[in-house]
Amino acid sequence: MFADFFLARLGRESLIAADDTWALLALLMVSVALAIWLEQKYMWASKISGAIIALLIALAASNLSIIPTSCVLYDDIIWGYAVPLGIPLLLLQCNMKKIWKETGRMMVIFLIGAVGTVVGAFAAYGLLHPFIPGLEGVAAMMTGSYIGGGVNFAALASEFEVGEIKAAATVADNLLMALYFFALIFIAGMKFFRSHFTHPHIDAVTENGALEESQTQAAAYWSRKDISLKDIAMNFAYSVAVVFAAKLIAAFIGGLIPDTGVVLHMLHTFFGSEYVWITTVSMACATFGEKQVAKLSGSQEIGTYLIYLFLFVIGVPASISKIIQETPLLLVFTGIMVVVNMLFCFVSGKLLHFDLEDIILASNANIGGPTTAAGMAISQGWSALVGPVMLVGTFGYVIGTYLGILVGGILLV
Repeated sequence: MFADFFLARLGRESLIAADDTWALLALLMVSVALAIWLEQKYMWASKISGAIIALLIALAASNLSIIPTSCVLYDDIIWGYAVPLGIPLLLLQCNMKKIWKETGRMMVIFLIGAVGTVVGAFAAYGLLHPFIPGLEGVAAMMTGSYIGGGVNFAALASEFEVGEIKAAATVADNLLMALYFFALIFIAGMKFFRSHFTHPHIDAVTENGALEESQTQAAAYWSRKDISLKDIAMNFAYSVAVVFAAKLIAAFIGGLIPDTGVVLHMLHTFFGSEYVWITTVSMACATFGEKQVAKLSGSQEIGTYLIYLFLFVIGVPASISKIIQETPLLLVFTGIMVVVNMLFCFVSGKLLHFDLEDIILASNANIGGPTTAAGMAISQGWSALVGPVMLVGTFGYVIGTYLGILVGGILLV
């Protein structure tokens, strides 16, 4: 907006120069800290989510020409280091033995919902790809996001080099998620759904009286934990080692598979992706090194913070006019995926005689990820389901990247 003004006065198109890394880093980290503080302090901010607040701050700063749209901090440091390092830390919760043992019926409905997400991605792509350029990468991103969460979105956005459309996709995605979460809460209270599904946890809350909301969902979930200097050192050492190993494996196996022909191209894309191997190595470490993982504290907090930095950066290159032009169609695209996921979950849940709470939380874990699903369980008083839905949603982190790369690879072919 003020690019011409700053160009005339300062000789550049933004108030802060692209090579002024410390100023940009200060703005980035203060903005993320503000977003997290607001999310945990105020109910309205908790409903919007800190992720959206951080993205909106970046969007405003970029469109007011306060910060540049491209620089070393965004392109090399956040995309090149923060995102890959955050993924292994978030996947430390993904102990496959524990997940399969403790999630029960909720895992079944979650996997059915994941199939619905993939079907919805292909259906939405078939309807809208003539109108939205580069939709293959968006389909891959949203498949990963609507099976896992933000960690998969970040990995797939990097893998498919989506470009500026990722900011518009993020706006559409988060707007739709906000509407969908309200819809799920509304469904939980509707007589129609209560009359067609069993709902023991809703009945228990009704018998025990209304919930006290003395703090936001975010503050309840991100409560204070013990953490030591050794924990911080071990978390970063582990994360760097996983990413380094994944890069070596991806380069080696990718070099063995020629990038020719349809089938070989798909195999090369999948097995040559460092994010596939970051996910695989992280899952193996969490499963077979559970005793060592249990000794670490702060991995989820550090990993989530790194992903918040990523969320700020993806809002930077977004032009408001471009978002206004592209978001409506992207909202339709993501809406189709969510509706198909919802149909798969609720129809199959009815046929398999699942509880209404399990269906709602499994769909939430698909679309929003483990933290939003746990937040909904906390807010509704379904305390017995908080642990299982966290495990189910974390499993989505594992399969989300795999399925996103598969969907993107097929559509690109």
